[in-house]
Amino acid sequence: MSDEPREHRLKRLHMRSMRRGIKEMDLILSTYAGRHLVDMTDAQLDVYDAMLNENDQDLYRWVTGQETPPAHLSELIHAVSRTFQPEN
Repeated sequence: MSDEPREHRLKRLHMRSMRRGIKEMDLILSTYAGRHLVDMTDAQLDVYDAMLNENDQDLYRWVTGQETPPAHLSELIHAVSRTFQPEN
C-alpha cells in the first residue's frame, strides 16, 4: 500500500477504469467503478488496482464468462460481471 491519499487513489482508479484498451471494458469498468469504488476497503481497492493491470482481452473473457478468471480475482470479476444485471 502506498501513501497515496484515498481521494487521489479513487480518482486514479476511476480514470483507469474509463480509459481501457477496448470500449466494452471502458463501459463495464467505469460503470462498476462509479457505483462501487467509494465503498471499497483499502484491501478491496488493492485487488481492483491489480485487476486493472490485466489485459483487456483477458478481462473481457473473464467478465463475460468465456473463461475462468484467476482465483485471486474471481470474486471481483464475478461482481464486475453483474454490473448491468438487474438487482433482485
